[in-house]
Amino acid sequence: MKLEKATFAGGCFWCMVKPFDQFDGIEKVVSGYTGGHVENPSYEDVKSGTSGHREAVQITFDPDVFSYDQLLEIYWQQVDPTDDEGQFQDRGESYRATIFYHNEDQKDKAEKSKKKLAESGLFKKPVITPIEPASVFYEAEEYHQDFYKKDPDAYKEDRSQSGRDEFIEAHWDRK
Repeated sequence: MKLEKATFAGGCFWCMVKPFDQFDGIEKVVSGYTGGHVENPSYEDVKSGTSGHREAVQITFDPDVFSYDQLLEIYWQQVDPTDDEGQFQDRGESYRATIFYHNEDQKDKAEKSKKKLAESGLFKKPVITPIEPASVFYEAEEYHQDFYKKDPDAYKEDRSQSGRDEFIEAHWDRK
């Protein structure tokens, strides 16, 4: 089994774990921080917007069971790819949606999927989610890991207040 990593920022990482965490071939989903200039940032560093990092998830997966293309399909359905100022109720650089690629194959697939989404007519505004090379990924504090399992009531409340689910329902066929 050859495992690969995929790294996606999509606003609050609490809401980005569960959509990926439920499929065969997904070995683990870790909440963390990436893309910035501060070494070993804390949640407070990232939340302040001064570290340059984004909240992100890093997914370890078996591409023979669950492909990177499938991960991209799930990713796009979790974010507003037209919003450059954050995601849903979470605003600022640390909450901007971004695809971080780990190799040229991932970069090519991400760019093709972004182009396909942009040409689909699904969104009235341009699809602007950046695709950037992956850099050091710092795991978030333990209390952030698997938050939807650890504190399901707080997770549901935060998610319901975010506007994420309403956006997803309005833009994706949920049959």
